[in-house]
Amino acid sequence: MDNKRLARLLFPNVDKTPEYYEKLYPPRNLPEGAKVTRLGPSPTGFIHLGNLFGAITDERLAHQSGGVFFLRIEDTDNKREVEGAVDVIVDTLSYFGVEFDEGAGKSGETGAYGPYWQRQRADIYHCFAKKLVEDGMAYPCFCTEEELADMRRRQEAEKANPGYYGKWAVHRDWDLEHIEAALAEGKPYVLRFRAPDPEGKYFKIRDAIRGELSMPVNDIDFVLLKSDGIPTYHFAHVVDDHLMRTTHVVRGEEWLGTLPFHIALFAALGWKAPVYCHTAQLMKIDGGIKRKLSKRKDPELSLDYYKNEGYLPGAVWEYLMTVLNSNFEDWRLAHPTAPIDDFKFTPNKMSVSGSLFDIDKLNDVSKNYLATLDSETVYKCVTDWAKVCDPEYYELLTRDKDFSTKMISIGRGGKKPRKDISHWKQSKEFYSFFFDELFKIEDDFPENVSDSDRKAILAKYLETYDQNDDQSQWFDKVRAIAEDLGFAPQPKMYKQSPELYKGHVGDVSAVIRVAVTGRQNSPDLWCVQQVLGEKRSLERVRKHI
Repeated sequence: MDNKRLARLLFPNVDKTPEYYEKLYPPRNLPEGAKVTRLGPSPTGFIHLGNLFGAITDERLAHQSGGVFFLRIEDTDNKREVEGAVDVIVDTLSYFGVEFDEGAGKSGETGAYGPYWQRQRADIYHCFAKKLVEDGMAYPCFCTEEELADMRRRQEAEKANPGYYGKWAVHRDWDLEHIEAALAEGKPYVLRFRAPDPEGKYFKIRDAIRGELSMPVNDIDFVLLKSDGIPTYHFAHVVDDHLMRTTHVVRGEEWLGTLPFHIALFAALGWKAPVYCHTAQLMKIDGGIKRKLSKRKDPELSLDYYKNEGYLPGAVWEYLMTVLNSNFEDWRLAHPTAPIDDFKFTPNKMSVSGSLFDIDKLNDVSKNYLATLDSETVYKCVTDWAKVCDPEYYELLTRDKDFSTKMISIGRGGKKPRKDISHWKQSKEFYSFFFDELFKIEDDFPENVSDSDRKAILAKYLETYDQNDDQSQWFDKVRAIAEDLGFAPQPKMYKQSPELYKGHVGDVSAVIRVAVTGRQNSPDLWCVQQVLGEKRSLERVRKHI
């Protein structure tokens, strides 16, 4: 076989050499140990939690080592492309704090290793495809879809491994005359990799997450170029990652099965393979069963869910880091106020058996995160969210900034700040009683307080209330009301002798709390009334007498 002649027949318009592209895209000038990573999404317009999960891994590996993180759009399947998808990818990841150093962008691209859209790199792929043909490592396959389907049926009947290999690779050894005749007839073809005869059945490779793996040597003549000349993922990512000088490839464990394809391709092209990092799939517990997160079943898979609910990006990062690295939580406990960038992210601390996503734990992490923020920061963040996602709430919050900031400041700060809110949509419900438009009675008055006692408690409260009382003076008056009406002034007194009292001071304050806030549980009642003001507080009390 004259492979060089075959290469000229298949690629008559390729006028560049591999050496040309090696010189055009030289090794990057980076510090020793710096990592180069990439995110390579399809432009479908749907960016999900798994993308963010991988993007944070990429970003940490690159930026903690002084390296480069870039965005490459893998758009070889134009049937799935959605207009404006790149803008969505960039904007969404930027919202969650993931920034790229180079690559595809909203107004073009930046960086010296582009184009960063795979469909614009056809000449590059064809150059290296031609090189593989010249070296006898690739050949045209003229099988029709019907013939391939028939092959699969026969393999199944014979209980043979599926795939195009060995005796099933019917065009692998066609001579040049047969190929030329088929080309002359205009028969469509794909370009296949010619798998070399294996030296053994298995090879070993080190995965940065999973450690050393033993994998079967590739014997499949897989497709490099489809019939329209567009490369498959297998071929495109190998060429791109080499020329873009990617050092670490982060991708889902679903690609593990095709890793032998990629290692074989790197070897055939004479290139060093990058370090592969195969992440575990995101899972959840559903009815006691562990399963993959599903686009159809689980709204929390979409990153829009977190934006619409009002989770702060920093809180989502904090939570995902607990999923990504098993030692992060211990680090955070030891460094409660340290910036998250101080944490040394390492791939060998990532799960290999399925990373469990837990929305309840996210809420807990988010509550802790929000509790560290001052009231001015919270006010800005919640109003920014409400302006887009809840205009009614936005109008209420911005009607009187001083009022809203004081409202937010209740229970904030100190050694034990309140941890009531995990996201901004929840904050509307939590703070609703501060706004007359949203106020409603949500809880019943204490069951052990009769209607007559309730009215008496509230009447005496009206008589004694003074907005100028400090917290201690205010509570002394509540305790006096309790004692006057036959309630124990201290809970422990009631516990010791319940037969002597109708209840205790906690029941009395609960009556007042329900009247003022509509709830039996709320932030500190004295603080609430200081924000509401005397007039509004007492108006609510009067309505229950």
